[in-house]
Amino acid sequence: MPTYALRNILIVIVSISICSCNPGGSHEDFLTDSSSIVAGRDLFIQNCSGCHNFKQRGIGPDLSGITQTDSLGWLKNFIRSPKALVDAGDEHAKDLLDDYHTMMPSFAGFSDKELERLIAYLHTHKGRPEEKEDPLAVKDPIPEKILSSGPTVSLEPFLQLPYSNEKEPHTRLSQIEWTGREKTLFVLDQNGQMYKLFQGGLIRWFDMRRLKSRFISQPGLATGFGSFAFHPEYERNGIFYTTHCEPAHSQKADFAIPDTIHQTLQWVLCEWKNQHPEDSVFEGTSRELMRLDMVKGIHGVQEIAFNPLAVPGSEDYGLLYIGVGDGGSVEDGFPFLTHHPDHPWGTILRINPLGKNSLNGQYGIPSGNPFVNNPDSNTVREIYAVGFRNPNRFNWTTDGQMLVTNIGQAEIEAIDIVYKGRDYGWPDREGNFLLHPEGNINRIYQLPENDSIYHYVYPAAEFDHDEGKAIAGGFEYTGKAIAAFRGKYIFGDIPGGRLFYVSLKNLKPGGMAPVKEWFVSLHGKKMSLKELCRNDRVDLRFARDDQGELYISTKADGKIYRLAGQETVTSQ
Repeated sequence: MPTYALRNILIVIVSISICSCNPGGSHEDFLTDSSSIVAGRDLFIQNCSGCHNFKQRGIGPDLSGITQTDSLGWLKNFIRSPKALVDAGDEHAKDLLDDYHTMMPSFAGFSDKELERLIAYLHTHKGRPEEKEDPLAVKDPIPEKILSSGPTVSLEPFLQLPYSNEKEPHTRLSQIEWTGREKTLFVLDQNGQMYKLFQGGLIRWFDMRRLKSRFISQPGLATGFGSFAFHPEYERNGIFYTTHCEPAHSQKADFAIPDTIHQTLQWVLCEWKNQHPEDSVFEGTSRELMRLDMVKGIHGVQEIAFNPLAVPGSEDYGLLYIGVGDGGSVEDGFPFLTHHPDHPWGTILRINPLGKNSLNGQYGIPSGNPFVNNPDSNTVREIYAVGFRNPNRFNWTTDGQMLVTNIGQAEIEAIDIVYKGRDYGWPDREGNFLLHPEGNINRIYQLPENDSIYHYVYPAAEFDHDEGKAIAGGFEYTGKAIAAFRGKYIFGDIPGGRLFYVSLKNLKPGGMAPVKEWFVSLHGKKMSLKELCRNDRVDLRFARDDQGELYISTKADGKIYRLAGQETVTSQ
């Protein structure tokens, strides 16, 4: 069900007067039999729980009390196709889009009966506790607006990914990489496909759905086929790594959450050995390295990577970095699962995938890891750094800095410089602000006077939710086509598609490097990415080729564009 937008239903229901145009349905409208409610609960867990709960706002607001303010018919129509309501001029739907600047995907595949069962389950959560204003909470954490002082860059159509969905989003394009001596291009679709550019055409090279029978790509968001990384000696050994999702309890997890806490799915890290790397279709074997339980279907294992600067004989060579989000555990009321060396959630892990000294014997734990000699037997010795909500993308700059983009909860989207063994604060901190993980995690506060005693590492750059909702990790620009980008780190906002950059020379922990906006044009016409993909949810992604040139992709239509050149430059 809703990703970013059924949340819209609730917050705006509270904040604007809508009862006159969307009155709550009478109790006779809603199904109340136990079988319908149980079926609706299953639909909610599978499709909605990644964004919503009934305690407090998560990615979306809590859904308690929704059937008291919106009618059954309006809710069904909105869930089935919010875009259709907006296009038809529905004032409530338009208000939601105006307030949140992104469109919920359509769920036209739900039958009437499924929608009625889902809403029957929502109807069992009728109470909405009064939320009192906290005078100490920070209302506008970053009042300064992002400056529109960057260049306009011309786009060049590069590739069209085959559709894996009949309805929008037509693809779930997520990762684009060049690898090997010939710099072969690979493209990942989270629905289970990996494509290879072969003899001038894009072919389906790897099918996770065929190779892993329990693979799932629901409940959407970041689930499915998460990431891939080729071993630095892939051309010789044919080895690469992937992450993917399987249903909860599919197998015993190496990192399990207590049975008393609901589990939505498991993330699985696998090693694959390709028998013939030069072939057009993967054929080979696999083995499982690691399996992690997740409370919800959000903030999973979306990025794995080898340090491309590491050379044979250096500490980092052949070591695999794994970004593990908190799995929604904090917003679901289980903050104790994060921010502790006994747990892997909300961390960046580092392993030697070819080693054998892990507890399960399937991979190695590097001797240089920061917690490897901790005397506590419960310590997760794979941990490299802790305190992240969702370290969804990371890579290295040419001077060796590891940068991670950390998607926030209440207000702050951050770029962090990652140091071995350091603590980045979540869920006690969000960006440069205080959070109360046992309270309302959608409120942030000024840091306490004694903050230095905690030794948290604070972001090198950040923006708040007035500017964008979820940071899209990018790259240092090392190409030649766009002079204004030299020495810059390029990134953006995932749902809204706004494009940003910071100067690398300004990046230092807690330094708050100024963020600036840049723009694109296609065929000489300047336009936003929403206009480009004709969708109010862009799902922006970045890629970089072996020449240092950058690419952007829009998930809604599966298109990849090359940043071809600089058209105009304003003052820097």
